[in-house]
Amino acid sequence: MVTMNRDTETVHEAYAFVCLHCGHGWEEEYEIRHSTDLSGHRKADYYAHGVRVASPLTRADCPACNRGPIRILRPGRVNVAHAHLP
Repeated sequence: MVTMNRDTETVHEAYAFVCLHCGHGWEEEYEIRHSTDLSGHRKADYYAHGVRVASPLTRADCPACNRGPIRILRPGRVNVAHAHLP
């Protein structure tokens, strides 16, 4: 099935994540394409490094342990913490 879009708006957002199971922290930037189809239904498609991915707000797995739960933080929090590690 082909879905035609009426309009598309692209925004960029970044999130920091920490796994409450293993303590691993990481950050990721997303390109989010908001679109409206011809029926008026809105949707958001998330892309990381040019690849479509699930929304990190609805499903996030830790890349280190493949578990969770995951805490989402403001962007920059994990990078600041890593900068203070020996």
